[in-house]
Amino acid sequence: MNKRDTVLSLIDKNQTPVRTPAAFFLHFPPSLHFGQGAIDKHLDFFRTTDMDFVKIQYEQNYPVLTEIQRPEDWADMPFYTLDFYKEQLGVVEGLVKAAKKEALVILTLYSPFMCARHALADDLSIEQHILDNPQAVKKGMQTITDSLMGFVKEAIHLGVDGFYHSTQGGEHGRFDSIEPFNECIRPYDLALMHEIEHACIFNILHVCDYNLPYADLAPFVDYPGHIVNTNLELVDRTLTPREVAKLFGRPFMGGLGRLGVLAHGTPDQVKQAAQEVLKSAPDRFILGADCTVPSDTPWENLKAAISAAHAR
Repeated sequence: MNKRDTVLSLIDKNQTPVRTPAAFFLHFPPSLHFGQGAIDKHLDFFRTTDMDFVKIQYEQNYPVLTEIQRPEDWADMPFYTLDFYKEQLGVVEGLVKAAKKEALVILTLYSPFMCARHALADDLSIEQHILDNPQAVKKGMQTITDSLMGFVKEAIHLGVDGFYHSTQGGEHGRFDSIEPFNECIRPYDLALMHEIEHACIFNILHVCDYNLPYADLAPFVDYPGHIVNTNLELVDRTLTPREVAKLFGRPFMGGLGRLGVLAHGTPDQVKQAAQEVLKSAPDRFILGADCTVPSDTPWENLKAAISAAHAR
């Protein structure tokens, strides 16, 4: 089986996975965000580490809009056409052509809420805007969702196999109740997720704790995605890969923290940590980190973890 078949066997209940896949992700320097340099660096990382699919980093962040100061200003959120995403789509096209025959090609997709946060100046809070006037903020969220939908459809047209859909908004401390999330974040997440669920063969739901931890993953259990990736460390307890897989009813990806031994240990220490995770992991499992690892993480460490998974 090639890498495509190996990963797809995880979600085919009629097949027994032949080995445990593994994958890790990091951001490359700004000079390698776009163009042929970005394509070459993604391929180099994929082949050097021997990871099991190509995951394209998303680098086309929304610019900060100083004109958005109040909730009512979200009505003026610009609609970004495909021209805005042109350089990012160029990387997608290049990697699909270069790697799709040997591995699945997965594209990072930030949620509308995450893109909205990128568009605000650091001293402003979209959370406060949502609390003050959710109807006003929803106008901007819809514009962002419509823009991202165009990007998603074009990426699908170019041949990506799926998306690594990153979502936030339901973390502990973000809001005092679940209502703001359900009203102003969830519907826009699901609009994009249902589109990629319909069109793609392999999507990863990433419940992202980059900014804040989670006390409860329940708000996301019915989100689409063939695989779920999240941190096992919650506010008041630690989950196991088996518990997350059971909770979401699908295979889990993760097991290793992005800031621990992966970032600071030796390859031998990483191999040992990976083996400990693998001992109790489900059969249908992808070894990975809880999120994007620091950019200076040694590639040798990631290769050591991936080798441990392949030897399971």
